[in-house]
Amino acid sequence: METERVEGINAGAVESWLVGLDAGLTAPLTFKRIGAGQSNLTYTATDLEGRRLVLRRPPLGELLASAHDVAREHRILTALQGSEVPVVQVFGLATEEPVTDVPLMAVEYVEGLVLNTAADAEQLAAEQRHRVGLSLVEAIAKIHSVDLEATGLIDLTSHKPYAERQLRRWSGMWEKSRTRDLPELDRLTQRLIAGAPEPSELTLVHGDCHVRNIIIDPADAEVKAVIDWELCTLGEPLADLGTLLAYWNEPGDPPTVLPNSTARAGFATRAELIEHYARVTGRDVSDHTFWHAIGLWKVAIILEGVRKRQMDDHRNLTSLGEVGPEAVDDLVARANAVLDAAEPVT
Repeated sequence: METERVEGINAGAVESWLVGLDAGLTAPLTFKRIGAGQSNLTYTATDLEGRRLVLRRPPLGELLASAHDVAREHRILTALQGSEVPVVQVFGLATEEPVTDVPLMAVEYVEGLVLNTAADAEQLAAEQRHRVGLSLVEAIAKIHSVDLEATGLIDLTSHKPYAERQLRRWSGMWEKSRTRDLPELDRLTQRLIAGAPEPSELTLVHGDCHVRNIIIDPADAEVKAVIDWELCTLGEPLADLGTLLAYWNEPGDPPTVLPNSTARAGFATRAELIEHYARVTGRDVSDHTFWHAIGLWKVAIILEGVRKRQMDDHRNLTSLGEVGPEAVDDLVARANAVLDAAEPVT
């Protein structure tokens, strides 16, 4: 049986590789692009018995240096196997022809629910919706408690001040991926540079932890797996809280390209997420506003990069369609509003 052609996958060679991994699949396999992710591409590989694995590879076309590093993601997930952090089981990494021309990772398929849309949220009762945010905060806390020495991740990246590193790195990403001038983003960048807090501690940081990057059990809304680790680094733990706040919509928020699933009745508020993180970790969360704003700033820059990749190569379009310039503009405006609201009234 001939496998169907899927963009980005050399089906015949990948099938042979996967069957040889002793991961429970038997030929023939079918491949399908899945997920709403706008960065690394994700696929399922399914055999005739319905057994599945998940594949991850970089986007198609020309990429920025150091971006979309699937081999690095493989290293991180492998290090976290057996830890308290809920992650998928890793089966293998292919890096060479004839299997693949880019790093290709094979991991466990986890049954569960991903809250990509409002319709997904409708599958949960009100008490389950409220539990989603609290369970996600608890998963983030487990990430921040990882023993870096024991897992071998202590040398994952630089130990220099994290806010400074992030501002420099993502400013550079903006310059490389921008499709137009955006003075409001430049103004936001200067505000963030001026308001960066002093370094506090160094932990593992997921870098992109939000409702679209977790798989939950629809029965009890507990996090079964945290996925999409390509932005994982070492840094300030509050950065993950800020990313969560950036993606977390509430009723009455202006519409953006970010998930609207949490804007339904029953979900925890951003204030509740902040309070729960402080309670389960014992950390001082007084700098959460800065990290919330920098989280929005980073997502805006990421989306500009997505726009550029889509403009350069339409094969990178996902089920969410084309990202327009207003999606980036709206996030910049929201980040400036977050900083405005935190400024003392004079």
